[in-house]
Amino acid sequence: MGYFEALDGKRILITGGSSGIGESVARALAGQGARLSLTYHAGRARAEALKAELDGTVHLVEADLASPAGVARVARETPQALGGLDGVIHAAGAIVRSPLGADYDDDVFERVFALNARSIPRLLSALQPHLAKGDDPFVILTGSIAGRNGGAPGSGLYAAAKAATHSLTRSLAKEYAHDGIRVNAVAPGVILTPFHDATPPDVLEAMRKTIPQGRLGTAEECVGTFLFLATAALSAYVTGQIIDVNGGQFMP
Repeated sequence: MGYFEALDGKRILITGGSSGIGESVARALAGQGARLSLTYHAGRARAEALKAELDGTVHLVEADLASPAGVARVARETPQALGGLDGVIHAAGAIVRSPLGADYDDDVFERVFALNARSIPRLLSALQPHLAKGDDPFVILTGSIAGRNGGAPGSGLYAAAKAATHSLTRSLAKEYAHDGIRVNAVAPGVILTPFHDATPPDVLEAMRKTIPQGRLGTAEECVGTFLFLATAALSAYVTGQIIDVNGGQFMP
């Protein structure tokens, strides 16, 4: 049996699973027979199209994970729809321009941290009892190269939120180990997804020039790392780690 065949029948929640990296990971897991619950916020049509494409193996939850009510809805519906829970992949996130000088806006801080950082303990504290009963349970958070290097000018709050994600990865790994739950993170570099639709081309080009491989990444190139961390046969002794996928742009 191939390693990834062990994902057949796994019950997995993917937040932000209808777009970008989450969407690519959802396709890969569905292809291995996993049963999925995907959250989306604004992209209903895209989420429903993905569900149809994956042939009914997907449960959709519309929720704003920046709000306590949205997190509560996901935590309530997902284990019920899947009949339990074996894994969580937290891919939902957003960047908001966040200058830290005279134009600093405290409301932006609240919005950026609510989705990218605060949602993590809110969601996982509600789902931990279900994961503890799961089969080789795991959590994979989505960090960022920005959490490593402080981000580009104007993205300081996003970078800080992702640094918090990295720290939470280590803390949760320690706290959840007694329940057999592995917690790791994937930290993508500059990946061409809708996340960067508003990034000016000259900015993307400047970032490309800092990457030793000489190109920007794709969502599909992140998938293998998520599958590795989701597969106990490959990563049972891996927890509390942040794995970078960035073409060599940052080497910790």
